[in-house]
Amino acid sequence: MDNILTKLFRLTNYISDRFLQFIEDLVLREIARYTESLGVTPVAIPSVHGSTRSTSLQPSQIGGENHGIFEKRASNNSKELLVDTSSIVLYAISISEAVPSFFLKGIKSRMVKTLRGSSDDIGWLQHAPGMPLVQDGTSRFLELLSDIRNGKHSLPSSFVYLLIPGLFSNHGPLYFVATKRFFSKMGLACHIAKVQSEASVEQNALELKLYIEEIYWGSSRPVMLLGHSKGGIDAAAALSMYWSDLKDKVAGLALVQSPYGGSPIASDILREGQIADKETRRILELIICKTIKGDMRALEDLTYVKRKEFIMKHKLPLDIPLISFHSEASIAPGVLATMTQIADAELPWLPLRKLWIVESDSFLESRHQVPVMVPISAAMAVCALHLRLRYGEKSDGLVTCRDAEVPGSVVVRPKMKLDHAWMVYSSKKRSPSEHDACEMCEALLTLLVELGNTKREVD
Repeated sequence: MDNILTKLFRLTNYISDRFLQFIEDLVLREIARYTESLGVTPVAIPSVHGSTRSTSLQPSQIGGENHGIFEKRASNNSKELLVDTSSIVLYAISISEAVPSFFLKGIKSRMVKTLRGSSDDIGWLQHAPGMPLVQDGTSRFLELLSDIRNGKHSLPSSFVYLLIPGLFSNHGPLYFVATKRFFSKMGLACHIAKVQSEASVEQNALELKLYIEEIYWGSSRPVMLLGHSKGGIDAAAALSMYWSDLKDKVAGLALVQSPYGGSPIASDILREGQIADKETRRILELIICKTIKGDMRALEDLTYVKRKEFIMKHKLPLDIPLISFHSEASIAPGVLATMTQIADAELPWLPLRKLWIVESDSFLESRHQVPVMVPISAAMAVCALHLRLRYGEKSDGLVTCRDAEVPGSVVVRPKMKLDHAWMVYSSKKRSPSEHDACEMCEALLTLLVELGNTKREVD
């Protein structure tokens, strides 16, 4: 028992020491930033162990690789006494006495910005001046969904249906595949856009513009667009930037769970001027740019700052049928606790094929897919709970409901509990009464066709 308590004391002391070191380093970083333009300003900071750390902020050192202020303190791991939590408060007071007030103002500003997060940005489109109003199309959507469940399909074959995947879809081999297969079985021309999911919005807008023109000239039929998540933003950007070239080729756009106004998740991670902003960015650059060979702008373009700049610069055309669909993820304890009952994802399986065995295409296709269970729904539930507790906002786990409503669109607000990944990965029904993602996409596109027909009649 004594051995366990000794280890517990040692661990607690280590965690306390690391936390105090973290606070100290944050303060010293702020001092370095604020003294960059002030010349030499020596500052003495008392350390956790009672000694004094003197920071000689020479101009030649600031911004260099080897900052004297960032030198590591040798941690005293041999101590086995439990540190009193009041030492943290006393240490903060000692820092405030040693650091000039204008440094503390900078630290306070960063802390306030970190704590406020996206509170002032969520739903900004709904009160922005000059934005057209939305219409509620939920009831008609539910009627169409009920007809589809009863075997009544009314999607015309006079269009080509283009599905546009969202961020990181290149790493989800079956993203939209079930929906494409569902449409193809009904005899409809359906494609999944081949875009670099981790590319910037402007780059994908150009790629989609060229892709739509290729489809149109090859089929002589207008294109109906359905974009999920960032895919909806990419599609909207293509229409905003190249409408003069696409107005006769695109018949409508449905944005499904798209952060058209911005995403609090992306903004909270990448917001400049908050605590540890540069460190967080370096980690993301390592993951996105180095590991998966993507572009950081793909995530930056989803922040509120970038979305405001883009929307104010590139307006969506008002003479095209628009639908925006959003949902709310379940945050019930059962979903939060369940880490295996998730969206029916599938991953490719590449068996060693014997060259002397002749196998049919359907057999090969079935062998190359193996169902797996991954904790997507639980992760979405945790994120949705976080956004609900921090901002009081309903969301699908990644996108708040208010940010998904596109000005001038017909909004679909179903009361079903659907998380952000459900629309593209939920291909199996857990009960005969449940709708699946394929039927939901069909109902959205059917509603989009009706809006187009109504608009043409009015014109």
